[in-house]
Amino acid sequence: MPEEFCNTLDSSLDLNTPRSRENLRAMTALMEAIRAEEADIRLGGGMLAAKAQHAKGRLTVRERLKLLLDEESEFLELGLWAAQGMYAEYGGAPGAGVVTGLGRVSGRLCMIVANDATVKAGSFFPMTAKKVLRAQTIALENRLPTLYLVDSAGVFLPLQEDVFPDTDDFGRIFRNNAVMSSLGIPQMTAIMGMCVAGGAYLPVMTDTVLMTEGSGLFLAGPSLVQAAIGQRTDAEELGGAAMHAAISGTVDFKEPSDHLCLARMRSLAAKMGGSATELQGAFRKREFDAVLDAPKFAQQDLYALINPEPGASNVYEMREVIARIVDRSEFDEYKADFGRTVLCGYAWMGGHAVGIVANQKTNQRQTVAMGPAAGMTQMEVGGVIYTEAAQKAARFIMDCNQNLVPLVFLHDVNGFMVGKEAEWSGIIRAGAKMVSAVSTSVVPKIAVILGGSFGAGHYAMCGKAYDPRFLFAWPSARYAVMSGASAATTLAEVRARQLERSGKTLSDAERQALYEEIRTTYDAQADPRYGAARLWIDAIIDPAKTRETLIAALECCAQNKDVPRFNPGVLQT
Repeated sequence: MPEEFCNTLDSSLDLNTPRSRENLRAMTALMEAIRAEEADIRLGGGMLAAKAQHAKGRLTVRERLKLLLDEESEFLELGLWAAQGMYAEYGGAPGAGVVTGLGRVSGRLCMIVANDATVKAGSFFPMTAKKVLRAQTIALENRLPTLYLVDSAGVFLPLQEDVFPDTDDFGRIFRNNAVMSSLGIPQMTAIMGMCVAGGAYLPVMTDTVLMTEGSGLFLAGPSLVQAAIGQRTDAEELGGAAMHAAISGTVDFKEPSDHLCLARMRSLAAKMGGSATELQGAFRKREFDAVLDAPKFAQQDLYALINPEPGASNVYEMREVIARIVDRSEFDEYKADFGRTVLCGYAWMGGHAVGIVANQKTNQRQTVAMGPAAGMTQMEVGGVIYTEAAQKAARFIMDCNQNLVPLVFLHDVNGFMVGKEAEWSGIIRAGAKMVSAVSTSVVPKIAVILGGSFGAGHYAMCGKAYDPRFLFAWPSARYAVMSGASAATTLAEVRARQLERSGKTLSDAERQALYEEIRTTYDAQADPRYGAARLWIDAIIDPAKTRETLIAALECCAQNKDVPRFNPGVLQT
């Protein structure tokens, strides 16, 4: 009998070992803390601010989203952590005062951008502009219809110099409105409160404008008009819904209330052309059954895989992760015996064909091809990219582009190997080849940071600077030039020498205190919450929701059927 083909991954993860139980405890505690903090962020400006919004006859942003989105639709919120821990001198700006994310409206997958008027009247902080621009970038890259719910007092004036003038500031939003329109990306705006000054351009530069009674749309409010030209007028006469519907003709639909405005928006969204089923595009998709095609192993097991404590030594089999996120746990591994510290291979995920590039965290034996140790077998450290691994990954990424297969990167990388043997083997040349392949890749790229993502390894694994369509992180992620321990050792030594040159001799206790101080600061900055607050990360995700998040992202990427020609340029050979 011929052997039967099998590409199904197995699992040897033992949930009952002391290490697994400790990892499970630590990850569970961290996830509970993350969820509690996220619940606070979602409160926006708090209960009193929500009551003030209701007193105006308006809904809060979360209430509006509940009415807008399909009842069974999962809302993939992006940028929730934006501005967290920032702007303390102004009372903070939870969520940067705007909610963005992906959800279905009348069956159509859309990008939603909705001001939160309970946070400083929906004013634009620097991070608010950055968050809206990130949402627009995702919509542009994936050709997603974009719905704006506007309720904003405009630029936060105390920080206007950081909001107004630069390339990636407030004005870029309106430029993006025009570019999206030129590409045929549907955009619709509901004005549901104030829409003032420069922000007034946003709705008018979209395809369709709805406005509720009691809202205001004007370049300058009544007070500024009186100060500028001496004219006295009230808000309704100057820029109310009735005026814009009947006199200026700016508003397409005038609605009495938030509820009816959102119902109208849903009705209009249902009639937009090009449904998701018609936009399979260039990427391979097959029929998918949520039960039959589910992985063989539970994603909840992933809690036992990694200790999320800073500096924890995590050695684990990356195939355990892959087996829990791909359809039927099936994985066609590419060059399985070569460059083993990076795993590459093909799989299905929610019926979408994908190529996976992942760091292997267990130590691997590899026969050396070049350099002083040529022909010898050496042990390669898990999480480190060696020459052979970089060469393999570069070729695999190029193959995925050639065959139009979207790429998923799973990060837990210390960086590239260093030392004489590595340099003789051409690590710089191989690393440049991998970085070049990532840079020129034209298929959708999605990255998930599981553990460490340090230095040039972050770049090679499609870090933020390399245009991933989405970048997600587990709570256990660490995101920096190097680990906190390594950075603290280096910086503490530099600081100690500086002090000694000035004539001060440090005791061992003082050196240790200096080290701990630097390490604590560095670890805090490497925490994914710090990165998410600055929008380096689109969302911090529950490890047990990794598969669902990736499927949602892949579905989003599939909406854009236009793929540029792959032209990798000059590669170091």
